[in-house]
Amino acid sequence: MAERSLRAVRGFLLDLDGTVYMGEHLIDGALAFFALLADRGLPYLFLTNNSSKDAAQYVAKLARLGLPVPASQILTSGDATASYLAERQRGARVCVVGTPALEAEFQSRGFVLTSGATPASSVSDYVVLGFDTTLTYAKLWQLCDLVRAGVPYLATHPDFNCPTETGFMPDIGAMIEFVAASTGRRPDLVIGKPNRLIAEQAALRLGLPIESLCMVGDRLYTDIALGASANMAAVLVLSGETQPGEVAGAPHAPTAVFENLGALAEYLKA
Repeated sequence: MAERSLRAVRGFLLDLDGTVYMGEHLIDGALAFFALLADRGLPYLFLTNNSSKDAAQYVAKLARLGLPVPASQILTSGDATASYLAERQRGARVCVVGTPALEAEFQSRGFVLTSGATPASSVSDYVVLGFDTTLTYAKLWQLCDLVRAGVPYLATHPDFNCPTETGFMPDIGAMIEFVAASTGRRPDLVIGKPNRLIAEQAALRLGLPIESLCMVGDRLYTDIALGASANMAAVLVLSGETQPGEVAGAPHAPTAVFENLGALAEYLKA
């Protein structure tokens, strides 16, 4: 089954944290994997749920690690969320609970930021929660006020943890639960993986049908679940968040499981 599915793949979508690198180090076999894609002329796009950084920051990091790529080859959940809203209400007033990079992403699309406004609910068309590594209690308080007031509420992605070299740092999923405990409300829409919306944007960039793509990542509930929601192959790598014992009970089975990108490259060569 895996052999047939992977043989039909015409392009790859690659997660970053825990898949391509961990902190400031490439994961074993990453360079070999991308060399193989280049040899075979297979296009790929980095598809990350991490909205704390923008494409330019990822370009700089990947170049530093020995993987030079253009910004057009990176799609973040923050970028996807801004694109989604721009298609519906360009120039809207948005309270962005996120890093300066995410705020700049929205400003570059013509949105008016209302973060810090008092009361923000009276001047905000939307509130967007991102992975905010600059989070303060004041931001959380304002976010809860907006959500409680009924302002349309979006989240860039659902990840509970972000893998690092020293363990896991709490991600946006934990923030969503904080807000839900205070307000009784969860996001109206979560844009990033596993939502098919982000896969559709990725497929447009690559110029390929979704069903011809393969998602490769380290999370069952986002990367592998995206395979199911977007009807495409999904490969799990055990180099990040997911432990081997968690695979059997997952709601969505991966097309194949590999230790890391290097092991996937060896399989594809064979």
